Amino acid sequence: MRRYLPIFLALLSCVPCVAQQLEHELKRVDIFAGYQFAHLFPSENGRGWNVAATANLNRALGFTADFSGSYERGSALYTYMVGPTLSARTKWVTPFAHALFGGGHADRASAFAMALGGGLDVNAGEHLAIRVIQVDWMSFRRAGESINGNVRASSGIVFRF
Repeated sequence: MRRYLPIFLALLSCVPCVAQQLEHELKRVDIFAGYQFAHLFPSENGRGWNVAATANLNRALGFTADFSGSYERGSALYTYMVGPTLSARTKWVTPFAHALFGGGHADRASAFAMALGGGLDVNAGEHLAIRVIQVDWMSFRRAGESINGNVRASSGIVFRF
């Protein structure tokens, strides 16, 4: 986790730094759909999908529901998490940081799941953005055991309503 902490802190520090207002009104809901690559401890790599919906309470704060599926060699990992998202909306880009909490399910085993991370959306119109990158450090806890060396990276399209 220590090696991913600087990335998370850098993304989080962008939130108060960028205060430029958008020329159009805030969209209340962002829907993300995209590709995901996940590295799971100790040496598993999976590819799959990631979808999320964010209800924007104001320009800086939203509430996100995130779902994902990652697959490798007949195995599957599904996550379902919710939590707050901080954004710094500008005319051209929207950097964000989030803390998500929920569950994960892999091969008949369920666990508590947590993801800390963020990313960068590049605005491509009033109702569309490209999520250039989203990187999350993920932790799973089951039966008193924690697995913390997990990272996922996602990229895709954001629809704004």
